[in-house]
Amino acid sequence: MSALTLIIDRVRKQGFHNHRLEGHAGILRDGIVNDLASCCSRFEYDLSNGVVARWENVRDPAAQDRNLNLVIAEADRDVGPNIGKLRIWIKNKSVITAHRGALSRFADLYATLQVLQGLKSEAIAVATVIVGVAGRVLNVPDKLKPLYRNKPGKFESEVLPRLSSGDQSLWREFEWAVSTNAPEDPQKTIRKFRELPTRRPGRTHVVGYDYVLLVPAFIDNVNQPFLPRAGDPKSFGIDVEHDYADMIKVICKAYRARWHL
Repeated sequence: MSALTLIIDRVRKQGFHNHRLEGHAGILRDGIVNDLASCCSRFEYDLSNGVVARWENVRDPAAQDRNLNLVIAEADRDVGPNIGKLRIWIKNKSVITAHRGALSRFADLYATLQVLQGLKSEAIAVATVIVGVAGRVLNVPDKLKPLYRNKPGKFESEVLPRLSSGDQSLWREFEWAVSTNAPEDPQKTIRKFRELPTRRPGRTHVVGYDYVLLVPAFIDNVNQPFLPRAGDPKSFGIDVEHDYADMIKVICKAYRARWHL
C-alpha cells in the first residue's frame, strides 16, 4: 500500500480529516523515507550506517512558528540537524476545507525555499500538497467537534461512526458546519502551486524545488474519501501514483548525483 493510499485509509478509519493537526504529513513523511530506502541503495546505506540521520518537525528557518516535516542531514542525533550538512528537506501541506488557504500555504512553501536555498543550495527540496476536490466539506475540527467539547462521549458514539460513511443526512443535520468550495477552486489551487519554481537535478544553483507533488483527493468527511484515478475529471489530469513513484526516482537520482559521484 502506497503512502498516498495510507493517508486516505487513515481518514476513512478516523472518520474525518483534521486539517488543523495535518496528520497526513507524518504518514507521507514516513512513506517517502521508507520508499526511498527501498529503491535507493545509496540513501539506504547512508541512513542505516549513520552517515545521515532523520529529524521530524524541525523548526523552519523561514518562520519561527512553522516546521519542516522532514530533515535528512549529516549530524549526530544528540546534537541535532546541521543545516550546513543538510541533504533532504520536505514540507507537506494540504488545502481541503477552504481553498482560500492556498495562498498562505503557497507563501509558506515559497519563503522556505528562498531561505534554505541560501543556506544549502545542494539540499534536495521537496514539497507535497494534498488538494481537496470536493465541492463541500463537513468541517469537523473547527465547527462540528467543538459543539461536543463538554460531551465527547456523545460525539464518539453518535457522530463519529457516521462520518466518512456515506450518511447523507449529515449534510442536513449539520448544515451550519458545511464549508463550500467553488467548482473552479481545485483547479485554481493546483495552478497556483504549479507556480512554485522547480529545477533540474544538476542545477543546484537554481532556486527551485527538486519536486512538487500535487495530490488531488476527494475528502468531504461525509462520503468515503478516495484518490481520483487518472482519467477521472476530479484528478485534473494528475496520475498521483505515477507522480509519487516519479518523485522517489527524482530524489534518488539527485541524492546519488550530489553525494555519491
